[in-house]
Amino acid sequence: MTRRRPRWSELQAELGLALPRVDRQAALDRCASIADVRRLARRRVPRAVFDYTDGAAGDELALRRARQAFARVEFQPRVLRDVSSLDLATTILGRSAALPLVLGPTGFTRLMHHAGEPAVAAVAERAGIPYGLSTLGTTSLEDLAESAPGLRRWFQLYLVRDRDYCGALVERARVAGYDTIILTVDTPVAGIRRRDIRNGLTIPPHLTWRTLADMAVHPRWWVNALTTEPLTFATLSSTGGTVAELIDRIFDPTISLADLDWLRAAWPGSLVVKGIQSVDDAKMVADHGADGIILSTHGGRQLERAPLPLELLPEVRAALPASVDVLIDGGVMGGADIAAAVSLGATAVAVGRAYLYGLMAGGEAGVQRVVDLLRAEFATTMALLGRTSVAELGPECVRMRP
Repeated sequence: MTRRRPRWSELQAELGLALPRVDRQAALDRCASIADVRRLARRRVPRAVFDYTDGAAGDELALRRARQAFARVEFQPRVLRDVSSLDLATTILGRSAALPLVLGPTGFTRLMHHAGEPAVAAVAERAGIPYGLSTLGTTSLEDLAESAPGLRRWFQLYLVRDRDYCGALVERARVAGYDTIILTVDTPVAGIRRRDIRNGLTIPPHLTWRTLADMAVHPRWWVNALTTEPLTFATLSSTGGTVAELIDRIFDPTISLADLDWLRAAWPGSLVVKGIQSVDDAKMVADHGADGIILSTHGGRQLERAPLPLELLPEVRAALPASVDVLIDGGVMGGADIAAAVSLGATAVAVGRAYLYGLMAGGEAGVQRVVDLLRAEFATTMALLGRTSVAELGPECVRMRP
């Protein structure tokens, strides 16, 4: 019998093999979790950029403990229930959202990828969920609105020393069709972020011998950074220096309840206060007109050894009227975390790091991969819990292991 060399197409058909793909999308498709996306992101951007996103304050205890809190959640599933049809939609601040998920505001977003905020907004628009633009964003209020006209747009306001300028930002947000302002109150001064100190991170990044050496390892990031618009703030004129120097130079440490009252009077839309870390403060801002709060430690990036939002959540939810939405962020690394937070009383979960890992790993496609993973994991968790709608998620679905 004569022998012949088998054709690749025959082996492929028999064994189900496919030629390896070397494109960047293939690497994203192989990511089975946010942790996988994080590892890919670490390979694709300079160390200082990754550490700015990944790091937290001090010894990063608050961040680690937030993730450990989610790891302590034990689900209590029910069986013999028809879960063939799931409804993942919910209501956030009086309007429908396709998921109990918000893509939260992040600063210096074009530092992670030159596509920046418009890439994140495009994904949120397709997903039917809100997205928050930061005062420290690298895209203007108006440009973001133009890039994603169907997006539910939120604006994160940091109070700067010039209150007239704050008032002008609020009016610009109204005119540009933003429906919610997020007043962030946990940053009167900058936290001590040691990774940024060790890396010498500045905004914009300065070319040093160390960064020049980094170019050889991450040429794509540097080419994109050097051939697109310079990295600057879109709503602030101040730039230059380390992140901590910028915060301490721009933000107003005298922020008080009077400022919340001023904003409530000036803003006709929904008002959310972000950075709440106690029951008393949650009740206080609700009494002063907040429509919602975000239990948040700024991702562990401000106060080290901060309280854990997930542990505070049930008590805060019980202390507030049902008309006040309670959101939570920090430590969310999967769709099961969303299910846990909603079961414990959260209206929705806001994520920042998770989608920034996607942005670093692959731009808009990377953010899309992260949202797809979160949606799929949330749906699977709901089904395995025996629940078919967000409204059915409650405290009976979970318990916290000691």
